[in-house]
Amino acid sequence: MRVLAVGCHPDDLEIGCGGTLAKFALKKHDVFTCHVANGNMGHAVIMPEELREIRTAEAEESGRILGAGRVFNIDVPDLTVDSRDEGTVKKLIEVIRDVRPDLIITHSPEDYMKDHVETGRMVFDASFSSSVPHYGANGGAFGKIVPIYYMDTLAGVGFLPEEYVDITETLQTKLKALEKHESQVKWMRDHDGIDFLDFVRTVSKFRGLQCGVEYAEGFRFCRTWPRQSTERLLP
Repeated sequence: MRVLAVGCHPDDLEIGCGGTLAKFALKKHDVFTCHVANGNMGHAVIMPEELREIRTAEAEESGRILGAGRVFNIDVPDLTVDSRDEGTVKKLIEVIRDVRPDLIITHSPEDYMKDHVETGRMVFDASFSSSVPHYGANGGAFGKIVPIYYMDTLAGVGFLPEEYVDITETLQTKLKALEKHESQVKWMRDHDGIDFLDFVRTVSKFRGLQCGVEYAEGFRFCRTWPRQSTERLLP
């Protein structure tokens, strides 16, 4: 199976579904990651252009730890993600046509900030448009309109999972991948007093308590035609 995870900022996938992606990879599925925004505004000291380069490199390293075969970068500046921007949507369509996924994981419509919500909307639109033969610069439609799973919100606020993935065996991989985003993890620890690794571990523990395992990640399903399946697609 081919799995595409589309997050907004370079560390969002590690937070929301890193354990699940690592589990897919462990089970020999093909995993691909993509971030839409470049993370250039995620620091108060490092200037945006320098931070953009740092965070791109961090995402590449983190993706390797998770087992991603390729890490895509749409490279939109932070706070400007717009699901109605046709140029950006077409870039995401090209990613989907390149990967040819069997399912996509992305942000929930109820996530906590505009960039995240717009990314989720963009995935919904681009995954449909990727099946239309004459849409997009390069044509060559990908024929399937694939299932979409929405990953947890930050801290799980307002998100009630419909499905869970036991990530007990891949929790440490998830945290090692997240730790590669040093520009974020170190900044939050040193300047905001937040241990972000513990933050993410705690949410995984909470989701595990809900479904009877040690650590878990929660998901909701995009219930529109023709995306629904009788198969269990999550690992």
